[in-house]
Amino acid sequence: MFGNFAISKRNGNSNRLKRKQMEIKTNKIQDWLPITRKEVQARGWDELDVILISGDAYVDHPSFGPAVIGRIIEHEGYRVAIVPQPNWKDDYRDFKKLGKPRLFFGVTAGCMDSMINHYTAAKRRRSTDAYTPGGAINFRPDYAVTVYSKILKELFPEVPVVLGGIEASLRRVTHYDYWSNRLKPTILAESGADMLIYGMAENPLREILRLMDKGIPVSSLNTVPQTAFFLQEGHALPKNKNWQTIELASHEACLKDKKTFAANFKPIEKESNRVQARRLIQKIGKRTLVINPPFPTMTEKEIDASFDLPYTRMPHPKYKNRGMIPAYEMIRHSVNLHRGCFGGCSFCTISAHQGKFIASRSRKSILKEAKAVTQMPDFKGYISDMGGPSANMYRMKGIDLSICDKCLRPSCIHPDICFNLNINHKPLTDIYRSVSALPGVKKAFVSSGIRYDLLVPKNTKQSKAAGLDAYLEQVVAHHVSGRLKVAPEHTSDKTLKIMRKPSFRLFYEFKKKFDRINEKYGLKQYLVPYFISSHPGSAIEDMADLAAQTKALGFKLEQVQDFTPTPMTVATVIYYSGYHPYTLEKIYSAKTAKEKKDQNRFFFWYKKENKGWIHKKLSDLFRDDLAKKLLK
Repeated sequence: MFGNFAISKRNGNSNRLKRKQMEIKTNKIQDWLPITRKEVQARGWDELDVILISGDAYVDHPSFGPAVIGRIIEHEGYRVAIVPQPNWKDDYRDFKKLGKPRLFFGVTAGCMDSMINHYTAAKRRRSTDAYTPGGAINFRPDYAVTVYSKILKELFPEVPVVLGGIEASLRRVTHYDYWSNRLKPTILAESGADMLIYGMAENPLREILRLMDKGIPVSSLNTVPQTAFFLQEGHALPKNKNWQTIELASHEACLKDKKTFAANFKPIEKESNRVQARRLIQKIGKRTLVINPPFPTMTEKEIDASFDLPYTRMPHPKYKNRGMIPAYEMIRHSVNLHRGCFGGCSFCTISAHQGKFIASRSRKSILKEAKAVTQMPDFKGYISDMGGPSANMYRMKGIDLSICDKCLRPSCIHPDICFNLNINHKPLTDIYRSVSALPGVKKAFVSSGIRYDLLVPKNTKQSKAAGLDAYLEQVVAHHVSGRLKVAPEHTSDKTLKIMRKPSFRLFYEFKKKFDRINEKYGLKQYLVPYFISSHPGSAIEDMADLAAQTKALGFKLEQVQDFTPTPMTVATVIYYSGYHPYTLEKIYSAKTAKEKKDQNRFFFWYKKENKGWIHKKLSDLFRDDLAKKLLK
């Protein structure tokens, strides 16, 4: 009986797989947004309303920004096409092949800043590109947004160019560029583009489409929230009775004085994290940069609308013979639950781009996508991730939102968890259980990093009410693929304060809970802690202490990284200027290749070639106590 059942089940699985393979083969090219002239003509179009230029290969999936923007434009009733990874080295035929759009060109570097995509923290060229088929390199230029925009302005000077995506978003104002080692003005100045949408672009994009379709020129789109543009010379600042305006130090003043640049960042960060933000203006030469306040955080209905669009969830068929796209491989069977992060880490760009306030999807929308994942022909029963920027911030917001309206804190959990923050994990636990119960799901993993400081509160009453222990037990017992990612980042309280991360003692408490649950269920699973070397404020003896403490906990660290200065973070401002933007106190940063290498080297105390060096270095620092801990 059992044997016959097993054969029947195998045949059933085989038949289902064949049906799914047939379904995938019957997908028409029209199921993707068009990327060639032939595909445009197949839709019966003789003109496009919007053409998107992207530094990434086209993957029609809700985790890929260009696909989301394209689907939004399509949903609004406009004709849109994507030109993915155009060749910028030849006669620009890729930029010309679809003609000129009726409304505008949209330009993005893709899902990453092109310089981070191309270079390591040591400024060495990377050998792969995760957003290109086969991981191939050289399919996008350095400073992709600027290169693409200049080409478009040369070819079609009369057509508006609108920038979006993370590279443009985080370079919207005077910023330090690590790779050229200089301050750069807003990306609008170098690119020659007409307008920039910062952050998650759905709502401002809809407004721009509506107004431009009415015939309003891009030069008059000066009151659309969440956009940046240059005020035309001689024009007065647009009036808006609901907006207050503050003026930043000019770009030229920042160039002259690093302390001025540092002080400039405080209002920039504060306004990007406020409910009722003020408009920012900055003089750049004779022109004035205007950055309008953002739209309110997306509602559940709005964010559901983005994720529920008819994505194929697959790369465009043109790539089928070029190899798999690594970034797609990572997320193809994953489900994103929310956007935004209220952690406010000083080295992180998430809140500057996605916002501090959490936008969460409905349970219905999440389950709908999870079911779609189970129908994919290559799905083998494992959802790779149910997460977000921080896995366990789903549905979290202020208890009394009127308090949030006045709040100026860049982080809701540093230096302590805000008394007004609802940290209820019960809705998230329910999502995990519901997805796991779907037919065909063997396991649904949580691969995104978890904020463990949310799970070790000061009082047990709060913990029970928020379902914290139940959440952690659910994750550890059912959703860990052997290794759970967490990010203590450092062990030095001094450095952690600059990082806006909790004391390392909370990691000890969290590890005890993690180990206890593993023991309860007879599991052999591990924590994978992430750490950063050479972060501003971190001295070499701090790294030695980090190595000693983690060694005592039984870790031989693998997931380590050297601090990479990225535009629009507190840590980057400190690195370049030497001053903390909030206090203007001087802070040390490791800058030379030797200083950075020395800090990183302590991570690998267990390597034979490092032992003699560690002993000498710590002896020179009169820290034989740390040498004994590391080398005994």
